[in-house]
Amino acid sequence: MTTLEPASVALKLAFLAVLYLFLLWVVRSAWKDLRGTRLGGGPAGGVVPGPPPDPDATGLHRADEAIVLSPDLEGEPRLVVERAAGHPDGIAYSLEHGATLGRGDVEIRLEDPFASTRHARIERQGSVLVLEDLGSTNGTYLNEEPLDGPQPLHHGDRIRIGDCELTYLAD
Repeated sequence: MTTLEPASVALKLAFLAVLYLFLLWVVRSAWKDLRGTRLGGGPAGGVVPGPPPDPDATGLHRADEAIVLSPDLEGEPRLVVERAAGHPDGIAYSLEHGATLGRGDVEIRLEDPFASTRHARIERQGSVLVLEDLGSTNGTYLNEEPLDGPQPLHHGDRIRIGDCELTYLAD
């Protein structure tokens, strides 16, 4: 049995090394995600952000601001896919009556493992379209900021759910 001891010790050390590497990877991923959120940086996990937001996109806005859709809109409000599995880039979805996004039976179905069954909702409230997270596990991001409560959408706002990126256009 003494011939198995060195192999047994080597296997134990290799297992510990793999375990520590995994833990370092988890800590590094969490650190990148927290740092990216706090500093307003791009998404974590090695995902390369898409093009910068439209200059008209102003990020999160106060809910008590007077926001009125322009009466001279040429088209109806829509959500344009920048990047999403199962959707061609550039496809636009009408938001005339609002929409629910997620992996389940919803108006805009996302083939993303990080999307919940009913992940987020865009609904009309008066003349404003409002984005709301529906208690999803991984959260919804508006202009790379975590969504905390319902927020009004503005032309050029970028919505991220998991690896899916969409742009809100109101013209």
